[in-house]
Amino acid sequence: MAPENIVPASDRSGAQALRWLILSAVIVGLDQWTKAIALAALQEGQSIAVFSHLNWTLRFNPGVAFSIFDDGHAWQRHALSAFALIISAVFTVMLTRLPQIDRATKLAFALVIGGAIGNVIDRIRFGHVVDFVDVRLWNQTHWPAFNIADSSICVGAFVLLVWGWKSEPRSAPAAVAKEPK
Repeated sequence: MAPENIVPASDRSGAQALRWLILSAVIVGLDQWTKAIALAALQEGQSIAVFSHLNWTLRFNPGVAFSIFDDGHAWQRHALSAFALIISAVFTVMLTRLPQIDRATKLAFALVIGGAIGNVIDRIRFGHVVDFVDVRLWNQTHWPAFNIADSSICVGAFVLLVWGWKSEPRSAPAAVAKEPK
């Protein structure tokens, strides 16, 4: 009898991972499409009001999410891109090794992969990430501009955190030693 924490090989599959990677590709496509629209319609810093607390405002971010590390050093573009590609590769491999029933983790990995690749494309093409979603919180306080890729990464990280907190720890069944008679 196999321990319950060991996943049968039939539950792990590259074909299952491919389905989730298609979601990642859709996210990359939506991200790049919306950024192309923002670049065509807006000048840097220009805002167009959508709703009372939502604007389209074109910003160029050489840093990471929410303009962290945005001082613009050239090494950052390469380091951030390398980091995102490594995380994407690790998550892709992990997708092939997760049990079929672990959909929340697979969803989280697919979201992070799609977002990371979307922003890497920007860093390679432009040397910075294109952000355009501008949310006003109150008065004149704005959340840092973001994009579809950033949203995807944040939602993926949130799902990983929530899933990690809600899942029960997996432990190997206790071995019971039997003495020979």
